[in-house]
Amino acid sequence: MLRSFPHLRQDAAASLVVFLVALPLCLGVAVASGVPAELGLITGIVGGLVTGLMRGSSLQVSGPAAGLTVIVLEAVRAFGLPALGVIVLAAGVLQIGMGLLRWGRWFRAISLSVVEGMLAGIGLVIVAGQIYAATGLTAPHSGVDKLIALPGALVEALSSRTALVSLAVGAGTVLVIVGWKRMPRRARAVPGALVAVLLATLAAALLGLPVETVRVGGVLEAVHLPGADALASLADPALLGTVLAFALIASAESLFSAAAVDRLHPGPRTDYDKELLAQGAGNTLCGLLGALPLTAVIVRSSANVEAGARTKASRVLHGVWLLLFVALLPAVLAYIPLAALAGILVHAGWKLIPFGGVRRLWGHNRGEALVLVTTAAAIVAVGMFEGVLIGVVLSVAKAAWDASHLRIEHSDAGGDTIRVRVRGTVTFLKLPQILDSLEALPDSRRVVLDLSGIDHLDHACRAALASWAERHSGAEVTVARSDAPPGHRSVLAAEQGRKPL
Repeated sequence: MLRSFPHLRQDAAASLVVFLVALPLCLGVAVASGVPAELGLITGIVGGLVTGLMRGSSLQVSGPAAGLTVIVLEAVRAFGLPALGVIVLAAGVLQIGMGLLRWGRWFRAISLSVVEGMLAGIGLVIVAGQIYAATGLTAPHSGVDKLIALPGALVEALSSRTALVSLAVGAGTVLVIVGWKRMPRRARAVPGALVAVLLATLAAALLGLPVETVRVGGVLEAVHLPGADALASLADPALLGTVLAFALIASAESLFSAAAVDRLHPGPRTDYDKELLAQGAGNTLCGLLGALPLTAVIVRSSANVEAGARTKASRVLHGVWLLLFVALLPAVLAYIPLAALAGILVHAGWKLIPFGGVRRLWGHNRGEALVLVTTAAAIVAVGMFEGVLIGVVLSVAKAAWDASHLRIEHSDAGGDTIRVRVRGTVTFLKLPQILDSLEALPDSRRVVLDLSGIDHLDHACRAALASWAERHSGAEVTVARSDAPPGHRSVLAAEQGRKPL
């Protein structure tokens, strides 16, 4: 047995760690998404047993993700729980189609600032929404209202013993998760989120705390195959927009996660098209079962790598442990306080906000930082899909601006020489600006035209600069190009004008 599976021992040990990380997250994501907790477990099982078996990324782990809670919650509110399965099913089929068309690699072209802005916006909404959940209060629908009404909700919680106890359980959960990282390495083999949930559950049970716990039904009873009415709802353009949002956001998050996981281990690299097929197959099955959408999850994936996983057997086994837990110990879930799961999601949402990334971007690329912040703000203000579209449009506009941005610098090189340095992309759109600047130079001075800082020089500009060099009455025009050999400069005698730019 061990000869057939030489890494089974390492993979089995890693799978237990991933299972312990995934269990509270599956429950927390489901509750935060406004669906029965069992649906989160079903998605986790599918992510392990189905997506985990397929080719793509060998060590990446899939399941319900905190990054999709906002859009799932909006979809359930807008179309109802029965429509969720159809939306996830259609999104999975769309992902399979994109994988077959080999579009997986193109997701890497999405600006990282847009993706980080998307995650930051999601994180803000999750943190605000789960603070309401921790206090037992009903959260407003919109992201802006959640943030605006938060101070009042906290004041209200402080005046109610029940809400205060619930908030304390949630805050204690966050503190345990954060503090667990300072424990000895052997202790940290048990995930902090699981320890926090266990402690919260024990405290609620032993002290008789007045906190609401997870409502648990049968897992099989939670499965709802899409009916004819639900399938007919695919004709609704608004629902189709949600399908597109599910597919694009889940795919982008999965493939960016794959790129991050590849940097954590020396094993086989991800095949992005096959990974997209695997994600699509998992979501198709989740849709048929009426469960939550799945995506690759960096928290579980990094835990898998750090625990010593060597092959995809670890992620498959984690699905097996989830299935056994659902089959043998479902009653245990009914003792878990909802405030503890809210605390887990507050911590997860906070980690989605790249505070350090924004500071670094602001230091060297403020345009990208503004794209990130604007995308996050748009998601909070108007919604997930619209916010991402705004971010993509801004990113494209910034790229167009960068491509057309041109700087012309004049400096006196001493004697009768003027040095003109051109930087950026030189196209016919900028030709009037360049010629106006050059033609304003005195004819009696020698001009050194330095093009070493340009990214692109199109044919129209090349011809126009050659023509200007021929007309210039100075003794000589020197043109330095970035693609010229070291120490070489193409020299144009103004009276000859025969050497090409």
